[in-house]
Amino acid sequence: MASPTFSVIIPVYNGAGTIQQAIQSVLNQNYPAHELIVVDDGSTDSTADEVAVFGDRIRYLYQENAGVSAARNAGAQAATGEWLAFLDADDWYYPDRLRWHAELIQKGSNLDFLTGDQEYRRVDGSLIRRSMESTVVGAHLLQKAHGEWEVVMEGHEIGLFVEGHFGDTPTLSLRRNTFLELGGYPIGFSVCEDVNLLIRLCARSKRIGVICRPMAVYYVHSSSATRSNPLRAQKQTVAALLPLRSSLASAPKYIRTGLESRLRRARMDLATVLLRSDNQWGAIRAVLPSFLVKPGSGTLRDLLSVARGLREGKNHG
Repeated sequence: MASPTFSVIIPVYNGAGTIQQAIQSVLNQNYPAHELIVVDDGSTDSTADEVAVFGDRIRYLYQENAGVSAARNAGAQAATGEWLAFLDADDWYYPDRLRWHAELIQKGSNLDFLTGDQEYRRVDGSLIRRSMESTVVGAHLLQKAHGEWEVVMEGHEIGLFVEGHFGDTPTLSLRRNTFLELGGYPIGFSVCEDVNLLIRLCARSKRIGVICRPMAVYYVHSSSATRSNPLRAQKQTVAALLPLRSSLASAPKYIRTGLESRLRRARMDLATVLLRSDNQWGAIRAVLPSFLVKPGSGTLRDLLSVARGLREGKNHG
């Protein structure tokens, strides 16, 4: 099998303080990228100057500010590699990130896409957690791998991955043709756009390659969309998941079950944020659809939990 070629895409908006580290982590790969495309999404700081230092070692594209999804999609349209890999401007790859996926592809396992473990770190560099071991499906796959560094996820495991995935954008590798057929990342969301794409990708996949060791570092910081405005982030999460119900109506049952579980959890997370802001009735409205769609002990428990929060709010008022 021919060596796979990777186009790595970095979207950036006002990322002058971190973009050089992200770029350097790609250039330092032990399996060189076919190309590195930086898509500047209308930055107003010195991002362009920071990128220019690398000269012709990268491809630099500029567009008027249109959001991270549009920037990634523009990079994919311009890419010439067979495979796409992504990296955000404030994260970075470990040196063997591309090599591990390339080797797994070359084994001829007919993989639909690939992912892997990653580390979540604070801006001071301290480790928060590793991704696989903190999810149900990730822990299962680590046990299935029996200490090996590679494992294949398939069948009901993919449904569990839809319900609560490990890894993130920096660990995803998929064929460019597949990305384009899926229509890329959905426009109009600042959060959960990656999960939307990932679930659609899972719905058409039978075998997913997994690297059971950290491939990238994902930095958690207070200025992220999720932390800076949690109410807006949770509303967008639900909004990004809801359309998948109809578009994946004919997907395998384990995909639809995983989606419903993920949507139920997203609604509960939204309700929690609403309760913290003393919007008790809003919290009830957030979780009620899950119960109406699938009445059962789990969704009833969610509803009762929020109702208890409502009563406690009244008692403290």
